[in-house]
Amino acid sequence: MSEQIKFIVEQLNKEPFKKTFNLITFDSLEPLQLLQVLNEVLAEIDPKHNIDIREEAPDQTAKRMFSLLGILKYKPPTASDMSAFRQGLVTGSKPIIHPILHWLLQRTNELKKRAYLARFLVKVEIPADFLQDDVVADTYHQYEELVEGFKTLHRECEQLKNSGFSTAEIRRDINAMEEEKDQLIKRVERLKKRVDTVSNHQRMLEMARQLRVEKEREESLMQQKQEQKNQLFHAEQRLQRAQQQLKDLRQASADAKPESLMKRLDEEIKFNTYMVSDKLPKELESKKKTVHYLQKVVAEPAMGHSDLSELEAKIQEINTQINELIEKRMMRNDPMDDKLFLFRQQASIISRKKEAKAEELQEGREELLSMEKELAQKASQARDFDGTEVLKGDEFKRYVSKLRSKSTVYKKKRQELAELRAEYGVLQRTEEILKQRHEAIQQQLQAVEAKHGITGFSDTQEELERVSALKSELDEVKGRTLDEMSEMIKKLNALIAEKKTALAPVIKELRPLRQKCQELTQEYEEKKSHYDSCAAGLESNRSKLEQEVRGLREECGQEETRYHYINCLKRITERQIQRAANEMKLYVSADPQERRKAIREQYNRNILEQENLGKKLREKQKAVRESHGPNMKQVNMWRDFEQLMECKKQCFQKQQNQNSIGQVIQEGGEDRLIL
Repeated sequence: MSEQIKFIVEQLNKEPFKKTFNLITFDSLEPLQLLQVLNEVLAEIDPKHNIDIREEAPDQTAKRMFSLLGILKYKPPTASDMSAFRQGLVTGSKPIIHPILHWLLQRTNELKKRAYLARFLVKVEIPADFLQDDVVADTYHQYEELVEGFKTLHRECEQLKNSGFSTAEIRRDINAMEEEKDQLIKRVERLKKRVDTVSNHQRMLEMARQLRVEKEREESLMQQKQEQKNQLFHAEQRLQRAQQQLKDLRQASADAKPESLMKRLDEEIKFNTYMVSDKLPKELESKKKTVHYLQKVVAEPAMGHSDLSELEAKIQEINTQINELIEKRMMRNDPMDDKLFLFRQQASIISRKKEAKAEELQEGREELLSMEKELAQKASQARDFDGTEVLKGDEFKRYVSKLRSKSTVYKKKRQELAELRAEYGVLQRTEEILKQRHEAIQQQLQAVEAKHGITGFSDTQEELERVSALKSELDEVKGRTLDEMSEMIKKLNALIAEKKTALAPVIKELRPLRQKCQELTQEYEEKKSHYDSCAAGLESNRSKLEQEVRGLREECGQEETRYHYINCLKRITERQIQRAANEMKLYVSADPQERRKAIREQYNRNILEQENLGKKLREKQKAVRESHGPNMKQVNMWRDFEQLMECKKQCFQKQQNQNSIGQVIQEGGEDRLIL
């Protein structure tokens, strides 16, 4: 827990919060201040929540925070008691707020993105009655299309962000491509000049163009064939899933019985009647009372500090009166009242449990609906991403096994590819060496041709040889392709016939096994449904027993506290009675020494002593008052005498100084006369 608080303080002291917390100041925050800190963190994630919670009603604050935490997919650590979590969030409880802050500050950037997407992807729920209107239905359809468009655009934007391209790299690529284009144009011009001297070059170029077109067409046909194979595979998978869903639905409809359906309907009716007749009216009545009190507070005039102090004094008086009445009631200890108190307590506990279970059921239903919507959304996203649906059960297992086999094949191919790359590097280096040698020989040949006056003869001869070789290769490839296709068709027909003959006995053996598999599957489903029903019954009985045990433990704890409280009161009363008896015994005793030990005698002695002391002090005060005037007069006389003596002292010092100065002057004159 200390590490959690330390992490929260460190993050809050950084940008963009710029707090000056330490562990002590953060731990000593008031609930309202802690809620304000949580609201600031939520406002950093979603700027809509940049609100001062002091200017907002507590229920509005709680509703706003709950909605945002639900959108951010926050799961409380203690999800078993959602009502306690809500109450703790409203009141600013530290065990509830600290985990939320720790969770939010760990993943702020991710949650910012989720809050941004939620503004556009969380669909507005419209009742089905309103969707029957054509205008509303068209508008809602346009809204859904816009949401889907936003999904695709956001996905493309994320792909572009994660692709790693930048404008500088694209510009460099464009410049490099333009340079390559210029080089290719120059090479084409050089080749045109060389080919113009060759006879029948137009026909050769046309044949080369047709060859290129046929190759491109072959590649496009291969791509179409691969796409059609993929589509066929996906269609077969969808067909298998549809057949499995149809089978599951038939089994579910076969297992469904009228008694179970009626039981489920009765439970739903009971729950709905409880919500309508008991829970919702109480909540509505409490809301009305709250609104009435707030209206009364608003209607009253403004109050000053004196009015507030008077109200606080009245509240304290009423609280003291309530405590006195409770003490009197506990002292009275009426058995009839105690019985009624126990029954009332049990009734209140049961009602609270009932309300808590109703809230849990309502929350469970809401969570189920939200999870179903999320599942549908994830499935649609998966379909949009790769055009396939989410695999389930045995299909997923088969898909995993297929992936494993493909991974082994992939590892082998990757190893082969590494070997080929190494060999390619060696061959590339060999090719470079041979090219360098070829260029050197070509330069020598061109020099010899220029010397004999037949420049370009070797290039023209090479071009003619290359074109003739290309034509001969094309003819050979066409003939070889036709022969290979005929041989391949014969092999495929023979292979199909062999496979049919080999699979015939296996198919005969497979038919009874399939029937047996269906029977076993049906028996398994029946046993499973029976097991599920038994498990559900045992779970319901266990939960009932746990509730009863919990209620009895609460009652036992309350009774124990009440017992200890009464026992303490009893001991205090016995002690007081014992002291009173001892006091009476000492007070009635004939022995004066024993009587002097009584508290009354001690108090009387203390009173006499204090009275005597008071008399002495009053006499002393009287004497001081009588002698105050003469004493003050004498004090003033002494002060005057002190001033007089001080004045005489100063006069004497002045006279002494003057005498010393005159003597010095006289001595100086005598010295002058002597000189």
